[in-house]
Amino acid sequence: MSRIGKKPVAIPAGVTVEVKGSTVAVQGSKGELKITHLPEVTVKVQDGEVVVERKGDSSDARARHGLTRQLIANMITGVKDGYEKRLEIIGVGYKAQVKGKVLVLNLGFSHPINYAIPDGIEITQDQKNANILIIRGIDKQLVGQAAAVIRGMRPPEPYKGKGIRYTDEHVRRKAGKTAAKAGAA
Repeated sequence: MSRIGKKPVAIPAGVTVEVKGSTVAVQGSKGELKITHLPEVTVKVQDGEVVVERKGDSSDARARHGLTRQLIANMITGVKDGYEKRLEIIGVGYKAQVKGKVLVLNLGFSHPINYAIPDGIEITQDQKNANILIIRGIDKQLVGQAAAVIRGMRPPEPYKGKGIRYTDEHVRRKAGKTAAKAGAA
């Protein structure tokens, strides 16, 4: 039995979960999410909890048991509280601006990069520090994907640390050539 899959997901107040066939719809104060679960598992709502059970004992059914349960748990958390990722832009002249549904990034290239903000995602700049981008949404996967795409436009480099990084990310720094020469002499 999957340790994650066998745990029921509690439905908090203000959130409704509806199962119709193989579609699970979760609705809360922030919005609504839907997922179509795979045929190896069954999803039931009973006693204020979502219970995920697998139909067989094949390796596919075992693998998707915990996956389906966690996807539903993430949906419930998303419609209740939402998800947030923070990115920090570090570098002289590196900056970002939100213009409508487009994020304009100046990252040291010869041209600005325009990133079309996907539906369901909200990108804002921190009030105190304009070099911190806050990415919010109800879909955990979509928030993480948007943050990863933006970070991938200029990942942090190990010598000066310039680039886009998560605010809680630690970038290991390298010494560089001059430090190697000074140590050899």
